[in-house]
Amino acid sequence: MAVSLAACGSAKEAGGGEKKPSGSAAAGDAIKVGLLLPENQTARYEKFDKPLIEKKIADLTGGKAQVVYANAKQDATTQNSQVDTMITNKVNVLIVDAVDAKAIAGSVKKAKDAGIPVVAYDRLAEGPIDGYTSFDNEEVGKVQGKALLEALGDKAKDGQIVMMNGSVTDPNAALFKKGAHSVLDGKVNIGKEYDTKEWKPENANTNMAGALSALGKDKVIGVYSANDGMAGGIITALKAAGLNPLPPVTGQDAELAGVQRIVAGEQFMSVYKPYAPEAAAAAEMAVALAQGKKADDIINNKVDSPTTKGVPSVLIPVVSLTKSNIKDTVVKDGVYTVDEICTDKYAAACAAIGLK
Repeated sequence: MAVSLAACGSAKEAGGGEKKPSGSAAAGDAIKVGLLLPENQTARYEKFDKPLIEKKIADLTGGKAQVVYANAKQDATTQNSQVDTMITNKVNVLIVDAVDAKAIAGSVKKAKDAGIPVVAYDRLAEGPIDGYTSFDNEEVGKVQGKALLEALGDKAKDGQIVMMNGSVTDPNAALFKKGAHSVLDGKVNIGKEYDTKEWKPENANTNMAGALSALGKDKVIGVYSANDGMAGGIITALKAAGLNPLPPVTGQDAELAGVQRIVAGEQFMSVYKPYAPEAAAAAEMAVALAQGKKADDIINNKVDSPTTKGVPSVLIPVVSLTKSNIKDTVVKDGVYTVDEICTDKYAAACAAIGLK
């Protein structure tokens, strides 16, 4: 998929001069990169992000770099300890996808004080970070909101929708929520809205069951779900309540189970985020910073965190994934094969939409 790296408009533009990397130049390509990912509940981190970042770093360094990996399994305290371990192990640079953007700030400062530059990956961590790569997260929410309105059509105000937002510890969740509200407010009736603890599908399932009980199952005409994992929990609750047909449900991440639910008509859409260019940008920033250089040629924006202004950033565009473009997105880009999507359970549904 050809991905344009044109600057995305929802980030805050910030003035000021270029930041100089704080890390000292490493010995050529033989650098040590610390990679910290936040959790393994969402399939993307172990399946896509980790291998893509590792491969790009290897390509950039002729296989001489070492990647030291740790997953915090949704525990901010664990992740702070992992940063301490990385500092002790004298990594040359850190790539950090924060469990909790605020809680990581002190550890980011510790790394900087030790001369280790930090790249915030996917979530905008607080503290003195040197670079950031993610998607245009407010746009993600807008894409989801527009898709839900499209699915509802002229029945958008005939009932109520439920909004299932992500975790309050994830700054991206607030941006998805903001983007969705900017599209949905005034055009639908929001009956219930939740911030879902730790993004867990089981929490979304419990919240959805509560919403159906409070609103009445026949009154719920659509569900804004911030990601695919939660959409799975939501759809289980909708089925358990006996809703047939199911109301449209949004998602994000193009997880295999989410794509299969889209094929089957259980989930209306997901947001496809091309992980390869995001991972590549993080790897390029990290290698450059570890070597005492800058990555100006790939920077397309600057964003402000609550603690740091004008962070050099790369923001990647996103795509609304529906039945109509599965072949031209996740299949074409090699994320999944048709065989992986179209198992025996989904073969008839795949054939019905021409996915073969």
